[in-house]
Amino acid sequence: MSRRCELTGKAVQSGNLVSHSNHRTRTRFLPNLCQVTLISDALGRSVRLRVAAAALRSVEHRGGLDAFLMKAREEDLSQTCKVLRRDILKKQAEAKAA
Repeated sequence: MSRRCELTGKAVQSGNLVSHSNHRTRTRFLPNLCQVTLISDALGRSVRLRVAAAALRSVEHRGGLDAFLMKAREEDLSQTCKVLRRDILKKQAEAKAA
């Protein structure tokens, strides 16, 4: 399982820890990933995702999972989220047609 947020695409970064004497040590900066269950209003079901804590705040700010997925860039989303987004679009199109 990769250390990548399924909603934002945030992943592991590498860099240096720099001491007071300017001695550099290579390190990895890991995203703060959480296993959460989010509810899709359009589909009426819950979805289990591995997302960053910052992404959770973004989901709440945008008004829920459905609104977040509609505004998100396609290349940032995981394959699971792409399928979920496509299902939500289909459901919204059916609701408009009816």
